[in-house]
Amino acid sequence: MTYTSSNTTPVLEKKSMTLGYPEAKVIVLDDDVNTFEHVVDCLIRIIPGMTEEFAWERAHRIDKEGSAQVWQGPLEQAELYHHQLASEGLTMAPIEKV
Repeated sequence: MTYTSSNTTPVLEKKSMTLGYPEAKVIVLDDDVNTFEHVVDCLIRIIPGMTEEFAWERAHRIDKEGSAQVWQGPLEQAELYHHQLASEGLTMAPIEKV
């Protein structure tokens, strides 16, 4: 006697899942200590690809709105830029994971 089944269903299906590297935002807060010039200088020196024009726009947004995102990307780099900006005296929001 042989037993055959016409309904063969796999018990487990293999799924591939790619996890992306976590990203985060770097946000500078307004304060009464730092000048526009200092904020702009720090952003240009620390954030790769930051132009003078964009740094000034960010500085004005920080002043007007109380904060501005100055960079977004891989978490490890965000932590580095956050630390460097804070060590220059800028007031930083906690790193915001995306």
